[in-house]
Amino acid sequence: MEENKTIQHALREIQSKLKAPKGQMNNFGHYRYRSAEDILESVKPLLADNSCSLTISDDIIMVGNRIYVKATATLVNEDGKSVHTTAFARESENKSGMDMAQVTGAASSYARKYALNGLFCIDDTKDPDALNVNKEYTQQTDANLETIIANIKAASTIQELTQIWNECYAYQSDKKFSSALTNRKKELKTKTV
Repeated sequence: MEENKTIQHALREIQSKLKAPKGQMNNFGHYRYRSAEDILESVKPLLADNSCSLTISDDIIMVGNRIYVKATATLVNEDGKSVHTTAFARESENKSGMDMAQVTGAASSYARKYALNGLFCIDDTKDPDALNVNKEYTQQTDANLETIIANIKAASTIQELTQIWNECYAYQSDKKFSSALTNRKKELKTKTV
């Protein structure tokens, strides 16, 4: 039991001290943002200070006819105890001059950034892509909902569904979100009976 506290203590310490500046500039939208690389650069000294390591892995998941990248960020302490978060990003249908590797790479970068955000409690609500002020950003919110629903459909346990519910409080009143969650929960309960 003490070992479990150790990983949680390290995570709290890292979360409270992490400062991840927005080191990138979007010249088209004229705003600053942080990338997964910015987060990783900022967290490395804190990992060393807390005797922890961080790994990030990707899995490719098909949901219907859509391809999603599932990124998992895992924090491990020196006792081998770990804690992880996952995030999903959908490959773009509009390739806009990118080859397939670039499309997958972009989805991977996005998913990794949000897995790191979740693990280290980094709030991007002030980023333009998180605001809901015009059609472009409303579509981004719709894309986020689609990603969350894909996450629900990919969940293999009730515990995963509970985690999704807890992490997605902004969507808890959304009918599509609630319906997808309820339906997947019924499917999982049917499989275990």
